[in-house]
Amino acid sequence: MKAYVFPGQGSQFIGMGKDLYEKSESAKALFEKANEILGFSITDVMFNGTDEELKQTKVTQPAIFLHSVILAKETPDFQPDMVAGHSLGEFSALVAAGALSFEDGLVLVSKRALAMQKACEANPSTMAAVLNLADNVIEDICASVDDVVVAANYNCPGQVVISGTNEGVALAGEKLKEAGAKRVLLLPVGGAFHSPLMEPAREELAAAIEATNFNAPVCPIYQNVNAQPSTDVATIKANLIAQLTGAVKWTQSVQNMVADGATSFVECGPGKVLQGLVKKIAPTAETSGVVL
Repeated sequence: MKAYVFPGQGSQFIGMGKDLYEKSESAKALFEKANEILGFSITDVMFNGTDEELKQTKVTQPAIFLHSVILAKETPDFQPDMVAGHSLGEFSALVAAGALSFEDGLVLVSKRALAMQKACEANPSTMAAVLNLADNVIEDICASVDDVVVAANYNCPGQVVISGTNEGVALAGEKLKEAGAKRVLLLPVGGAFHSPLMEPAREELAAAIEATNFNAPVCPIYQNVNAQPSTDVATIKANLIAQLTGAVKWTQSVQNMVADGATSFVECGPGKVLQGLVKKIAPTAETSGVVL
């Protein structure tokens, strides 16, 4: 069975999507429609901007979404047996699987990015990758810190990202190193994604998601918050809303997809981050990117 997986923030690069735009009239039309919906030329930033411009959350998230979704739409034999997306990638996966229209997906991603940016500015906060320490040890140490800090991304065995206030992450980082973490690396992000500090953004996005029309996807989507397959619209919406303050259970999602029959994982979007993570989670699975 073939699983398509969609990357999240951090996979962006200058020039992303330019080949699609130049090779295909249908892809070009979608990029131009995105410029219209967003009210600025995101293609200018994607194709010819600076890293600094592309790194802004309000640009990064729609840019990765566009690259991923348009790539899926341009794939001739796009017939997934299951899909999943890492954080922002969950929106790309939902559009690719027919649960959301291209336009509605883009509007939600843009609103999500702006709400997250606002929450980051209101609460200075950060994230850090913790290497080579058991999940339960990380969770216990985060719980012992008298400040906001939680396990936010379960990326693969031995790689968990923590998220919280600057002080909380610093305190937890010290304790995690004492407990035997190989490294604790601060990440170049704007704030504490997938933590309780994203509550204002969650409330803002919840209203937008509730007001948006969703359809049943063509195949199960394994969602971040519970790593379980879903085709029910009400469940998908609830999980999508919970995602902003909940953890990204990527390791568990891939494990469940393999248990349910996935033998091949195709990364649809910029970069190869998810192929690397899948290889660490399920070494026997085949991994590849989309080849047009």
